[in-house]
This record gives sequence, structure tokens and C-alpha cells, in this order.
Amino acid sequence: MTELPAPLTTEQLGWRCDPEQLGFETTAEVSPLDALFGQERGTEAIELALGLEADGYNLYVAGPVGTGRETAVRDRIAQSAAGKSAPPDWCYLHNFQDPARPFAIQLAAGQGPSLAHDLDEFVATCRREIPALFEREQYQQRRGELMQAIQRQREQLFEGLRTVAENAGFALQETPVGIATIPLLSPGHPMSPEAFALLPDERQAALRAQGQQLQGVIGDFLIAVRRLDREANEQLRTLDREVVNFAIGHRLDTLRARYAGVVALVAQLDAIQADLLANLDDLRIPEGAQPPTPFVQRGAAYERYRANVLVTNQPDAGVPVVYEPNPTYYNLIGRIDYRASLASMATDFTLIKPGAFHRANGGYLLLKARDVLLNPFAWNVLERALRDRELRIENLGDQLSAIPTATLRPDPIPLRVKVVLIGDLATYQLLRQFDPDFQRLFRVKAHFGALLDRTPEAVQAYAAFVSRQVRDSNLRPFDRAAVARVVEHGVRLAGHRVRLSARFEQIGEVLIEADFYARRDGAERVGATHIDRALAARERRANLVEEESQRMIDDGTIAIDTRSEAIGQIHGLAVADLGDYVFARPARITARVGVGGEGIVNIEREVELSGPLHSKGVLTLSGYLLGQYAGDLPLALAARLTFEQTYSEIDGDSASCAELYALLSALAELPLRQGIAVTGAVNQRGEVQAIGEVTRKIEGFFAVCQAQGLTGEQGVLIPATNVQHLQLRAEVREAVAAGQFRIWAVAHIDQGLELLSGVPAGERRADGTYAPDTIHGRVQRRLRELATHLADYGGTRRHTARTRALATPGANNHARGEGR
Repeated sequence: MTELPAPLTTEQLGWRCDPEQLGFETTAEVSPLDALFGQERGTEAIELALGLEADGYNLYVAGPVGTGRETAVRDRIAQSAAGKSAPPDWCYLHNFQDPARPFAIQLAAGQGPSLAHDLDEFVATCRREIPALFEREQYQQRRGELMQAIQRQREQLFEGLRTVAENAGFALQETPVGIATIPLLSPGHPMSPEAFALLPDERQAALRAQGQQLQGVIGDFLIAVRRLDREANEQLRTLDREVVNFAIGHRLDTLRARYAGVVALVAQLDAIQADLLANLDDLRIPEGAQPPTPFVQRGAAYERYRANVLVTNQPDAGVPVVYEPNPTYYNLIGRIDYRASLASMATDFTLIKPGAFHRANGGYLLLKARDVLLNPFAWNVLERALRDRELRIENLGDQLSAIPTATLRPDPIPLRVKVVLIGDLATYQLLRQFDPDFQRLFRVKAHFGALLDRTPEAVQAYAAFVSRQVRDSNLRPFDRAAVARVVEHGVRLAGHRVRLSARFEQIGEVLIEADFYARRDGAERVGATHIDRALAARERRANLVEEESQRMIDDGTIAIDTRSEAIGQIHGLAVADLGDYVFARPARITARVGVGGEGIVNIEREVELSGPLHSKGVLTLSGYLLGQYAGDLPLALAARLTFEQTYSEIDGDSASCAELYALLSALAELPLRQGIAVTGAVNQRGEVQAIGEVTRKIEGFFAVCQAQGLTGEQGVLIPATNVQHLQLRAEVREAVAAGQFRIWAVAHIDQGLELLSGVPAGERRADGTYAPDTIHGRVQRRLRELATHLADYGGTRRHTARTRALATPGANNHARGEGR
């Protein structure tokens, strides 16, 4: 006979933390937890990634939310960043050779703002002093002298031309289209057109010929005048350059001396000086004057002399640590803005904006993996920057446009950054599987677990965490009984009596809410009752669905009977996960059997309400039946299994034990106790295997039994391997201690059969049979009967078909063919 397990004792139903063993009265005596505890695997990986400067050793931090993964990596990166030298500043400057390609210069940390300030002051000086230079008396005097000298030369040339004309008998007259020649009647008396017309034809022709010759002299005169004008303009420009160069040249010399170590910047200062002297006409407009056209922006000419400080770093602040909460394409790589005008959209190097990569260059960039993947093109630009080790600022519109557009192409900036991605393990696995570049770029994974071993050191770490939360959130001190309840809650969250939850964020929420109840009570300390109230309140906020489910059981809408016995019927335990709350409720499982050859049919699978794991569990039952009973006879069985009053998908194999019990009960025609619910998976050998959420499942069935009245005969069958996972509520433990509710841990299906039916399961005899008064004996006998009925029915049907065929005219050939 199978040895039946005894009901579990209260000590086996959960671990209790003894407040007396904590070694303090309140958390005021406990040093706060300032370092992550129990995540050595993850912290070692972080140390490796931060210590290596080789390409590709970026870091992916994997683990559940609330385990302290982000805090740990931030703290360690902050320590590493503080001990390193600050990276250089980067500025963009106007490219006088190719304005569409601004060039970048590298400066020592902190010099970028200084350069921008120096150039801004230079521009301000130019805008203020250059127009004033051209208004000063000394300049006007020198300009007047030049103009007078030029005018004298013009007059001398014209006087010479007039003399030549008069000697030839002509007078000169300036017109809008040039210089006209007029014949003279006598010196000083031009000939009128009427008088010219009265002259003989020969005289007219001679005068016209002389006039044509004189036009050649006039042309030489005009060429000389234009040459004189050019010389005059050049002399004036030279004067302007000398005046301006004298006024601002020494300022540029000062900047050259200040930035002598930056060769590219010295060359830029030379280019600024050359451009300024070459474009004085655009720069001499006084501050109060109107620009020459409304489409010209005032001061635009000076903007190209400024510096766009893309990123700057404090010399003594270490390397930058940047967290980008919204990693869009532009927030990562930067962008080129545009300035609206009346006619168009314009841009220049001053509108180049940095991204997170620029701010983190030389240091660390922290990103949430999920946020990067959800933003279009963000993952592409992240990988491209890390792969090419440079930053190219390109607007998406310019890349995706079918028609090329004129825009800026800033010089790329070298990239040296350590990227830290924070995400879950599933995202890491997907990226590693589907992105070939990911494993080359993120060579280190820091994996943070959700559980800690429940060692004395871990319990003290929990107390230190409570002390830290008290300090950081300005809470009341927690007494040792409250801390003990917090540790027990950590065991419950872990789902294992020798483990603790590492999701300190959830623990911190309970602490803050418990402090609320302590403050409302006017207590000086947070006690265990406040922890219990906080936990109960958290459950109440989330358990509306559970209460409605219980209400439907109480009023009979959902049929659950915990007092009777029934054949082919048992209560399984189903778990509902609402995201923020998990609960379990019993579900009636029924089995019906009869003659047939289709085997076990899972009704949920037939209507597509069965998940793959549940379907696997049902198929496992066929393997058990084959091994247990079909050694010397065919398994002739038609069986139907279903979850009654269940209208959503069912998954998981934790109901396979209950389904097997219901099936064997129907075959053996033995009633099962409905007051005992069953959870557990079964393999083909009949061994009961562990399942999840065992604590919730027991509590769910206990709530139903409690509502219907505890009789002392109710309870739950669980796998023996799940005892270590129990952390039941106090009310369940109290009911077990009072003998009102029981929990059994079984290792084999036979133990559960005997507990549920009160009939021995039976041992296989040497000939492969079982004693007829055992459960297995009854099942074996029923299966033989079903096989015999199926064979007799099949033989009778074939005999009837043959008789009808022989009696039918013209059917002899068919009958003979069947016989062969």
C-alpha cells in the first residue's frame, strides 16, 4: 500500500523572521545601505566594462525593474567618471572656403565658452567701431584728400581733351550717353544744326570726318578716366582696410597669441581678418541705419565670425555622465535648425545643435533599451555612431528626401564614449539573435537577478535598506518587528522560503505606505501592524476582480462545491495575473469516458482555448495511461476533459495532476472528495512535478472554503517539491494549526489518488495486473471492458456489412473482394 503523506505542519507553511534575532530596537541603530547587495555577478560585469577601453566593450545591463540595476550602474559610473580627466570641448566655425561644410575644432576642456566670449566681444567691437571709423574727421579728411586728387586728375584729363577738340574746331558737351562733339563757327561759338545744314556738302563731310577722329581721342579719354576711377576705388579700399586693420588688427593678434596652440583656430582668425577686410561695404552700416533691403538681416555678416560651442566640459568635473530619457534620432545625434525669413528657410553653422552623444563624448551615455528601440531610426543611428566611432549630424529630412536639397554638411566629430543600455533579458536575447552588430558593439552583459539568498547577511541588508529608505524619504524609524515583517514580505515576493526578493523598489513602496499609516496614528515608530495595514491596503486597491470572482462563487453563478464527493470531477486551481496583482481561484475539472478509439480529447484545445503548455499536459496523460495499463491490451478509450465555466484561454501544465485524477475517477467509477483541490504537473511515470504560484493557489482555495465554511476536511494537494516555496498568510496558518484546513505534499500520483478517494491505489503484480479492489485494478478492468466492447462492436458491424453485401444482387464480386 502507498505510504500516505501527513498534512504539513504550520512550520512548513512559511518562514518566520524572529525580531529578537535582528540585533536592534529600531532602524535608527542601523547604518543605511549605501551599496548594492547580493548582485555580485552584475557588479563584476560593470567593473569589467568600465575598466576596458577597447572597442565594442559597451555595456548592457539586464534584469527586472526594481532590482537596483540602474542605481548600481549610475553609482559606479559616477565613481569612475570622477577619477578621469575631462574630455575636450568642441566648437563649430564658419568655413570661408565652403560655407556649406562648417568645420569642427577641438579645444581644451572649458575653453569653448572662452573662445565664444572672445569672438562675441570681437564682433561687438567690430559692429560698434567699424561704422564709427568711417565717420571720424581724420578718415573723412584723408578720404577727401584722395577724392580731391582724383578729381584734379579727372579735370586735367578733360581739360586736355577740350584743348584738342578746340584745336580741331569742335566744342565738347557731356550727355547722359557720353561726350558729344559740336563744330564751332568761331572760338566759343558752337554751330547750330541749322547752320551746319547750310554748309556745303563737302564741308559737312569734312567736319564729320574730323568728328570721327575726335571720337577716338574721346574714347582714349574715357579709358583713362575709368582707369583713374579704378585706381581711386582701390586707393579708397586700401584706406578703408588700413583704417579698419589699425583699429581691430591688434585684437585679432591678441586672440592669436591666446590660442596659439590651436593651429586650426589661428588659421580661422586669419580667415576672419581677410574676410572682414574684403567685405567692409557689408559691415560699415551704422547700428541705427536700415539695411539696404528688407530681405537682409541686420548683423548677419558678423555671425560668421562667431563660434558655435557644441559641447563644453568643466576641467575639474571628470568625464561627463549623460542620461537621455527620450532617445529620439535628433536627441541622440543632434540636428541642424533653420531660421525662417520672409523669402525662405535658411541655416548656418550657428544653428547646429548637439545631441546626447556629443554631450557624453569622452564619458558615459546611459539609455533605456526599450526607449531606443521604440523611437524610429534611433537604434540605427546608435549603432552607426558606435561602429564608425564618429558623429555626423544629418537631418532625417535631408536623408529621406527624393530630391537633393541644399543644406549644411558639418564635419564629423570623433566619438569616444561608453554606452550603457538598461533593459530586460528578453530584449537582450532578441537583439543578440536578430542584430549581428549588437554582439560586437555590446560585448558585456551585467545580469541582475530578482532573488537573493536568505542569509543572515541578506536579512541585515534588508534592515539596512529600510534604514536608507527612512533617511532618503524622511520616514519614521521602523521597529524590529516591522523590519521582520518586511523581510517576511520579501520572502513571499521571492516565492521561496530560502530566498529574498531583490526588487527593492517594491519593498520601498511598502515602507512609504506603512509610514503613512504610522503618521496617521500619531505613532513615533512604524510597527508590524502598520506594515500589515499597508500590505492589506495595497491588496485591496488591486483585488476588485478577485472579489467579484468570489462573489460569483458565493451566489452559485460559478459552481464550486467543497463538501461533497463526485465521480470524474475535481477542483483545479487557476491563476489570474492582472499585472499588478495575482490571485487564484478553483475551477471545476470534469472527465467523461466511453467506448471509442480517439483517446483523450481536450475540449479547450478543440475550441482553441488551450495554450501550448496546457495541451502538452493533457497529451502527457495519454503517455501515463499507456505505460500504466496498456501493456497487454489496446488502449480503447474515448475521453473528454474540460474546465467547466471557463471562457478564457488556459495555459500551463499545473492542472495535469487534477485532470488525471478526474480521468481515473471516471474510469474507476470512484467518487473524489470535492473539498480537496489539486495543483501540480505530472509526467508520464506518474511523478508529481513542481508548479508556480503555489502560495497564491492555496490561499485562493482557502478563501472559497472559508466563505463556504471550514469543515476540517478541506485542503489542497501540492507537489512535494513545492513545500520550499510556501509563504502562506497568517489566517491560513492559523486554520491549519486549528485543524480546520490541511495541506498535503505528494510526490506521486498514487498518493493523491488514495487521499482523494480513500481507496488504495494498488501495486502492479508480477503478471502486470492489479488487485481488483484497488483504483488501478478498477481502471484496468474498465479499460479491458472498453476494449472488448469496441472489438465486439467492430466485429458485429463488419459481419452485418458482409451479410448485407451477400444478400444484395450484383454484389457478389464486392463480397468476394472483401473476403480476399
